Amino acid sequence: MSADGRCVRYYCTAGGGMHTFLAHELKRKLRATEVEHIPGRVFFRCSSDLQEVMQLKSAERLFLLLSRAPPISLPKNPAKASHVIQQSIVGDPDNWRHALFTWNLLQVEIRHAQARSLKRKRDVEEDKGEGGVSCAAGSERAHTHLGTPEGTHDAPAHRHQGGGNVPAQAAPTFRISCRCSGAVARHYSSQNLSRIIGVAVARELGWKPDLREPTLEVHVYLSDDHSVIGIPLIRHPLASRRYMKHTGLRSTVAWAMTSLCPMKEASVILDPMCGVGTILLEAAQECAHAVFIGMDTEEGQLQKAVENVDTAGQKSRILLVQSSCMAIPLPTASVDVVLCDVPFGRKFSCSVDMPAALPRILAEMERVLCEGGCLIILLSLQLSAQMKKLVNSNALTPQSQMTELDKDPQGKSRGLGMQGPEHSWGTDELALSSLQLQNIHRVSLGSSDGIIHTYTKIQTLKHTHANTHTHDETMSTS
Repeated sequence: MSADGRCVRYYCTAGGGMHTFLAHELKRKLRATEVEHIPGRVFFRCSSDLQEVMQLKSAERLFLLLSRAPPISLPKNPAKASHVIQQSIVGDPDNWRHALFTWNLLQVEIRHAQARSLKRKRDVEEDKGEGGVSCAAGSERAHTHLGTPEGTHDAPAHRHQGGGNVPAQAAPTFRISCRCSGAVARHYSSQNLSRIIGVAVARELGWKPDLREPTLEVHVYLSDDHSVIGIPLIRHPLASRRYMKHTGLRSTVAWAMTSLCPMKEASVILDPMCGVGTILLEAAQECAHAVFIGMDTEEGQLQKAVENVDTAGQKSRILLVQSSCMAIPLPTASVDVVLCDVPFGRKFSCSVDMPAALPRILAEMERVLCEGGCLIILLSLQLSAQMKKLVNSNALTPQSQMTELDKDPQGKSRGLGMQGPEHSWGTDELALSSLQLQNIHRVSLGSSDGIIHTYTKIQTLKHTHANTHTHDETMSTS
């Protein structure tokens, strides 16, 4: 919040391994203070406008922090448990009233920002002579994303400084959503805890329970280490991208990959296995003047990428090409950044032996990278271990004979087929790896984990004249 510079305490949920990315983003973009994290949550304080906070790319959901306290120990006796909850979780009712007041102010900010956005859209549509048809659609999209709950009224457009009595405000309807783990979970279910907490809140604050359409939902998280209470500020996750029609890799992980590379003006950024284009679109949001190239062998995936690029309004900045990652139709040392999510064979079927294919894929990525260029690659745990061995042993020489790796894949295999002119690798071309490891990050992908490797190319590898000529010819005819 920024009108009077008052800082507000928030927290965001984050996927496994994403807290370091979120903490860095908070400090860099919002100049947030008191940035701390526990598993799955990052706490911070900042005075930025809510619209700026809502632009966070590495967070899942955004909450107004009501309370963060040490863990509580609930007795087995229900009557005693209710008393402990009243004292430990509900605590001072004024803290809840202050939180409600701040929450209402933030909802006003959301509605005002929404109104300004709709006015801009209306002005644009009027300039185009299209009337209000598209504007109405835009209004629906904005409301869905911002999710301002019904039943709230515009609060005064000033910041409450704390202290003294909280201004009178109507009692809201509410619902408790409780998650628990550890000792608490062994004695109480989340449903029972939600009921106990809800009864205490209704009694102490006079708020009205509503399990179907509450004005606000209060989230309570109890574990052996923490007790956290927060109120969601918007209904939909920050991780939901309005510019993504088709989803692929988690948008937060895709953004994390782009945040690891130095994207500069006029940089050439390549994703040789782009799928639906998630990584490229996240990168394009962060760098306004770079050139982006996406490649994939699967026509269906490329079509979805085209639709995503069109939805995001990035058609003039992202070039999509049907091509193989093992025969990239680009000249040697022509790319500044390579971003790639190597398929695990879980969400997308994979008809090739990926461990056997990895050396050839890596060799092509290394070839097109310029000296000083950056490679950011997302791998499964198995492929990550193989990648470390390949780079550490300086053995990136792929198999020279044609095998089933060179066959066109079936199904939704992304970017693995051998298309275009055949390239015969010599064993003396890539005898020494030029990739220098910078860092490794483990992130959650939902049902599995992935490892992000970041490398810098420290020298330009020497390729034979014949092979360089082959790739240049491929580029000129594509």
